[in-house]
Amino acid sequence: MSGISSPILTTLRLKNPKLLLLEFCSCLSHLKIIHGHMIRTHSITDVFSASRLIAFCINPTFQSNLLTYAFSIFSQLENPNLFIYNALIQGFSASENPSQSLHFYTQLQSQGLFPDNITFPFLVKACTKLVSVYMGIQVHAQIIKHGLLNDVYVQNSVVHMYATFGDMKAARNIFRRMHRSNVVSWTSMIAGYSKCGDVKSARKLFDKMPEKNLVTWSIMISGYAKNSRFDKAVELFQVLQSEGVRANETVMVSVISMVKMSMKAVMKEMNQCNQDWDDGNAAGITVTGAVDSCSWRGRGRAVRGRGRAVGRGDTDSWSTYPPIISSCAHLGALELGEKAHEYVERNNLDVNLILGTALVDMYARCGCIEKAIRVFEGLPERDTLSWTSLIAGLALHGYAEMALKYFEEMVNTGLTPRDITFTAILSACSHGGLVEKGLEIFESIKIDYGIQPRLEHYGCVVDLLGRAGKLAEAEKFVLNMPIEPNAPIWGALLGACRIHKNAEIAERAGKVLIQLLPEHSGYYVLLSNIYARTNKWETAENMRNMMKLKGVKKPPGYSLIVMEGKVHRFTMGDKLHPEIEKIERMWEEILRKIRLAGYSGNTADALFDIDEEEKENALYRHSEKLAIAFGIMKTKAGTPIRIVKNLRVCEDCHTATKFISKVFQQELIVRDRNRFHHFKEGGCSCMDYW
Repeated sequence: MSGISSPILTTLRLKNPKLLLLEFCSCLSHLKIIHGHMIRTHSITDVFSASRLIAFCINPTFQSNLLTYAFSIFSQLENPNLFIYNALIQGFSASENPSQSLHFYTQLQSQGLFPDNITFPFLVKACTKLVSVYMGIQVHAQIIKHGLLNDVYVQNSVVHMYATFGDMKAARNIFRRMHRSNVVSWTSMIAGYSKCGDVKSARKLFDKMPEKNLVTWSIMISGYAKNSRFDKAVELFQVLQSEGVRANETVMVSVISMVKMSMKAVMKEMNQCNQDWDDGNAAGITVTGAVDSCSWRGRGRAVRGRGRAVGRGDTDSWSTYPPIISSCAHLGALELGEKAHEYVERNNLDVNLILGTALVDMYARCGCIEKAIRVFEGLPERDTLSWTSLIAGLALHGYAEMALKYFEEMVNTGLTPRDITFTAILSACSHGGLVEKGLEIFESIKIDYGIQPRLEHYGCVVDLLGRAGKLAEAEKFVLNMPIEPNAPIWGALLGACRIHKNAEIAERAGKVLIQLLPEHSGYYVLLSNIYARTNKWETAENMRNMMKLKGVKKPPGYSLIVMEGKVHRFTMGDKLHPEIEKIERMWEEILRKIRLAGYSGNTADALFDIDEEEKENALYRHSEKLAIAFGIMKTKAGTPIRIVKNLRVCEDCHTATKFISKVFQQELIVRDRNRFHHFKEGGCSCMDYW
């Protein structure tokens, strides 16, 4: 970056031998000693010496953030040169305060200095990080003004900026005018098209690329995955292998991360698009999302660093694009994840901490908790995030005792649990009914670890007490919280009231919730159902009428299943599926066989003032039952059937599915809005506690 040749650099260093010590400097205290010596010997006034100190401070390989210290050195200089300004622009462009880069650019101009092809790529990067289209356009104008638009590095940065902003027209115009486009330019365009959902244009460019590197392959595969085209992602991954391209750990982390991000999107979509909080879950859905957030905050730098080693240029920010994935995506994603894992094993790639944790998290999100455990047990090293990923996965699958075992093992290794670790283990205790243990862990958060409990932790405790039927204690806990309880916490209490048919506490919680979120249909429905369960039909009807008056609509429940790469969606009483007549006949056959085995319809969840026969007919048309019938009709015996449901599984469907797993010797994995249910040989992993 300095433009100074190596012999000259060596000579200048020898004039100030202390600069050689920077190569061995490993902490701020050492840096201060060197800086102090330079101040005493007045060598700090030498621009070159000061520039080397500042360059050291902004070096991304140095662990500590020394930008503030670099700025203090800069403020002591009378006439900083362009190298120093460029170093500061570079450092702040990747910081939490990228707007400082723009400030330094303005300052260098006021000093009569002229920016060069080093200045602008980092200035553009700052605009990209700020997501400031306006400032990006202004910087683009400055590039044209200074005659640097034909520089390939500057062009690459501008193409990447516009592609990140989603302005593919502007990115394409610059890309087409490039005389010396390189792999970075092409990759930025492909990433941009993928982000905008135009995978067709992305693939067209990918196929035309004169030269591809591992980053390009990773981005194209991930582009398909992020846009729910898992069939194409698998296909391209196979092409990568057939062409003899050897993927490394970084590429595999990217591929596997797209799979687990699809599950994150499933949870997000269930939460946003289907507001029927029939369980008022305050913790279960947040656990894996928070793990994902923590893991990428903590390790993103390492992944990006390795990514840059694979392909030159700043193309790493593609990995932070929010996934836009349909709620069925993870069903197809599992195949891609499994193929990626097979590739890792077949090619003896190093399953390091980052890749290993990604695999654990991916398998847990996709319903394969046994594989998640197997990968975890094989990790050569583990940190808090890898332990937390497994504990969160076990919580999601309802294996409370096992989650507790791993939590205790983690603590015994000397690792300190993080706040999300506590969310995960408290969620596990809640789903497993481990009340005393859960309360003990909650108390330890502050007493033993000095962590201030967060809303999620309080929500887990409310869920824990409520599920166990300790509704009075749960309500008292909410009312005595030191921080203001939010809607999910009150929702957890309301959900517990539904389970235990407590209309009195439900009414109090429901009133608070309707005040907090008057447009949220789930709370009206939940209250109405609680009244109906306690035979308060008139009050239930009043609640439904209130919804109508306020224009609040309840989204329909649905179940999804993938067969031969195609997604099939079922709703209650579905008549639209092209094979619905065959499906209904199959369900009648299933019903006949499970009745012989002892099943009888549980009409408690058919919450309408109608007779028992009508209630049974309504129950038998629930969406997951139709999906199961379709799955059995289309799969070979012994093949696991995977279903996603956007609402909580009702009691009757849960009972029926247990019977089906026993009578048909079929493993059924159902992901409802709160957790996974593994039905096998007449039992469920949740132990009937959900």
